[in-house]
Amino acid sequence: MDLPVCRRVSWPDVELWSDRLEEAVRSSGRIPETIIGLTRGGWVPSRMLADRLGVKRLLALRAQHWGVTATPTGEAQLSERLSVSVEGENVLVVDDITDTGESLALAQEHVQTLRPGRLETATYLHIHQAKLRPTYVAEEISRDSWVWFVFPWNYWEDLRTLARKAATMDPGPEAIRAVLLERCALDVPSEDVARALASP
Repeated sequence: MDLPVCRRVSWPDVELWSDRLEEAVRSSGRIPETIIGLTRGGWVPSRMLADRLGVKRLLALRAQHWGVTATPTGEAQLSERLSVSVEGENVLVVDDITDTGESLALAQEHVQTLRPGRLETATYLHIHQAKLRPTYVAEEISRDSWVWFVFPWNYWEDLRTLARKAATMDPGPEAIRAVLLERCALDVPSEDVARALASP
């Protein structure tokens, strides 16, 4: 059974990282005119940063790399492209984490073809040795201390995947909860485990 060590991200973590990114962008003196959130993981961070910076134009770009929890699907893919112009604009592309960096690199390449005036990138978390280092980073993570980050906006999806993997030993919610705590360092209520297992 392949279960990753996890870190459950709290909303106070998200607020702290959002504040750090806001401070970094403001300190640069380069407030973007448009923020592009990489969906799905970067959608909440991009909205929080847009709110803090007072940026009204928020767009979505879908790039995927991780198919299921802690399982890479291979190369990143851009499943949707921008259908509006950002030509000549100062653009900031935002994601939650650069794990391999492939998704953000792919998004950056695509947006660059649309001829923005300036293009920068930002993530809450940056794993060392990722393909791309964002312009702005809230927290650096060494590759040696890699864990699977369970973000609030991905909690149920991750829990469904992890609980089903853990259920191969004992299908009961309490037993699964114990496995997740022991193997993943993920402390979740057994009620959440039961709910996750009941959903499709």
